Amino acid sequence: METTANDHTIQGGGFLIEASVPENTFTPEDFTEEHHMIADMCRDFLQKDVHPHLAAIDRQEDNIMPSLLNKAGELGLLGAAFPEQYGGLGKDFVTATLVNESLGAGHSFAVAMAAHNGIGSLPILYFGTEAQKEKYIPKLATGEMKGAYALTEPGSGSDALGAKTTATLSADGTQWILNGQKIWITNAGFADVFTVFAKIDGQHFTGFIVERGTPGLSFGEEEHKMGIKGSSTRQLFFENCAIPKENLLGEAGKGHIIAFNILNIGRLKLCAAANGGAKLAIKTTVEYARTREQFKTPIAKFGAIQHKLGEMVIRLFASDAALYRTAHWIDTKEKQLEAKGEGENALLGAAEEYAIECAMLKVLGSECLDYVVDEGVQVHGGNGYSDEYNISRSYRDSRINRIFEGTNEINRLLIMDMYLKRGMKGRINLMGPAMAVQKELMSIPDFSTDDAPFAAELKYIANFKKAILMCAGGAVQKLMMRLEHEQEVLMNLADMVIDTFQCECVLMRAMKMVSTGHEEAGVATDIAKTFIYDAADRINHAGKTAINSFAEGDEQRMMLMGMKRFTKTEPVNTKDTRRRIAARLLEKGAYFL
Repeated sequence: METTANDHTIQGGGFLIEASVPENTFTPEDFTEEHHMIADMCRDFLQKDVHPHLAAIDRQEDNIMPSLLNKAGELGLLGAAFPEQYGGLGKDFVTATLVNESLGAGHSFAVAMAAHNGIGSLPILYFGTEAQKEKYIPKLATGEMKGAYALTEPGSGSDALGAKTTATLSADGTQWILNGQKIWITNAGFADVFTVFAKIDGQHFTGFIVERGTPGLSFGEEEHKMGIKGSSTRQLFFENCAIPKENLLGEAGKGHIIAFNILNIGRLKLCAAANGGAKLAIKTTVEYARTREQFKTPIAKFGAIQHKLGEMVIRLFASDAALYRTAHWIDTKEKQLEAKGEGENALLGAAEEYAIECAMLKVLGSECLDYVVDEGVQVHGGNGYSDEYNISRSYRDSRINRIFEGTNEINRLLIMDMYLKRGMKGRINLMGPAMAVQKELMSIPDFSTDDAPFAAELKYIANFKKAILMCAGGAVQKLMMRLEHEQEVLMNLADMVIDTFQCECVLMRAMKMVSTGHEEAGVATDIAKTFIYDAADRINHAGKTAINSFAEGDEQRMMLMGMKRFTKTEPVNTKDTRRRIAARLLEKGAYFL
């Protein structure tokens, strides 16, 4: 089924039908000295300018958030990935991802920053006219202007194209007249420029640039939110709001192209920010576990606590591995498209190529952070429920990430929708491998063994991919056009894909660390073996649940037998592996990989 490929050539979604090798896989261990310097600068900025003022930020005191964005702009952090011709630093996509991750520990500041230099600026950068870019991007790059993105409405959340806000050309043809309402708009309290989506004549979904101070634009009061309280969130109201005709963004009726392409990048960067937040939460939890005593013993010495700490490291290692592998794929694809003359559209094209991976990252990154902060509160016990301890802020701030950038349910459905559409269009060859798996089900299982390092884990992952192809192929054959309405089955399949992708990313990273003699190679090996062993059970459960939803009789029995075969693993003492991982974490005092 699989062919070994250079990781640089794997097409979007292609990991499912191709096998990689570690030496061609980009990992966080491949960061350059410049990468580390930029990350250190971001962390120093948080430590000096953000973390001492978290309470004031949450209260939105004294224009504090705009002033922090100004400071970040002075350091070049807002425009790190913007082209130099527009006042940015022109850094590559991996560097831009690292900036988002390193600032991700900034709580509400991280949200405001990501909204500004992501969805608040990128629509203009990638879809604006030259005049629009020259007018706005240099000021957005420095923070002189702040950006925001206005898509969601009271009646349209996940159904973004159901927007009711309208745009009508004025009688003299010089202005667009906007009427409608937007909700949950991040940075609305201070943003200077908004990317707003409206329907021309109530039909053609289109993007527009609206500046603060435009007559007819007004704002609601600050929303009182569960978390990210320092992030400004307001409603926008448009009442005969007249903007210049030249403020139309992109092409009329093509606003969905802007919205969906920008979301691909946003989903990956949300994972990056979530990983940064998880690293802070782990550090906070470790510090507490080492000093808090019960029964005259630091709670860090208890096995139940070590299990939690070890699992935090495992999940974050996996999320980081998946994040930077994908970021490097996008970076490489962007350079390839630039070489073909794609110019400024290169990054959008690269992100679209790996849209499946971006959707997976959004889910796995946000759910990794949720696990870390939830167990972080648990380790803190009653103190974790007190605002005096920062873990409570981390817990509250985390929850929004499973809703931002498309809910995790929508992203799970998108993963399979994109796979099936790409398969039907021949963009990715799923049919051949799926037929090969069906044929294999009728044959005698391969009982041969290989004693080479990680040979067993490589085989497990190859089998997990077969399990996905078997289930997906069976679901398509059985349900056909009805499959899109069987959301439970699609989400079962998506969970199998997400786990398998992380398994491969984790294993490639661990194998590379072993081959290069990395000082944490032993820990990485424990992480890989534990993650893959646990994932096998999750994949088995999701697969069986999906099969039982659409198959019956002999077909059901055959597929369940195949699921058992494809998710079989040898025993791993995960108690000891987690204890070793936790011991290293406690020795280091913070996340160290």
